[in-house]
Amino acid sequence: MISEWEMVARLILAALLGSLIGLQREHLFWTAGLRTHMLVATGACLFMIVSAFGFEQALTQAGTRLDPSRIAAQIVTGIGFLGAGSIMMRGEVIKGLTTAASLWAVAAIGMSIGGGLYVLGVAATVLILIILIAIGPIEHRYRDWIKVHVIKLVAPIGVLNRQSLTDFLGDEAGRLKQVIVEQGPDMGSESVTVEFKRTSRLETAELLKRILTIPDVREEQAPH
Repeated sequence: MISEWEMVARLILAALLGSLIGLQREHLFWTAGLRTHMLVATGACLFMIVSAFGFEQALTQAGTRLDPSRIAAQIVTGIGFLGAGSIMMRGEVIKGLTTAASLWAVAAIGMSIGGGLYVLGVAATVLILIILIAIGPIEHRYRDWIKVHVIKLVAPIGVLNRQSLTDFLGDEAGRLKQVIVEQGPDMGSESVTVEFKRTSRLETAELLKRILTIPDVREEQAPH
């Protein structure tokens, strides 16, 4: 059996690795951010430690048999409720799947650290960060290639929706793929995500310029 200090060290390392993933989600202002990812990683690590070492006294009893993998299996199932809480439906689009997947992956990181697989846990953290951060530009290039572009706007309530944009764009309305309307950054406003299809970056810029001529409509600033 490992020492209790090593168990504590495993918990701290799991929380640290979880925080790295959580910081990336926090940067994008998702509800499941820094603290949530740290708690998931720490909790999963603790469950693994308890599963592996918490029942050693029971094993001294004659005829006792335990399966330490049972708790680990329940972690994989139980983490689903947190992931489901981060998934939201916005119009025709499901949002939050990446955050749900990151929570699921962070639980696996915590489990690996709890099981003493330090190199695997650190390697998984690095790989997940690469996926979350570095793959973004590749996605943007792919969108350029398939000619799908997205703009984000802020408008007074009821001013921008699919029908109003269709009427406003006229012959160009066929380029609209979807329009998602959400609660805006302040009272009396809405955040509107417009996705165009079969449109180059330059054509998207021209369409954006046209839409910004609508009174009180402005482009939404990306989070820094």
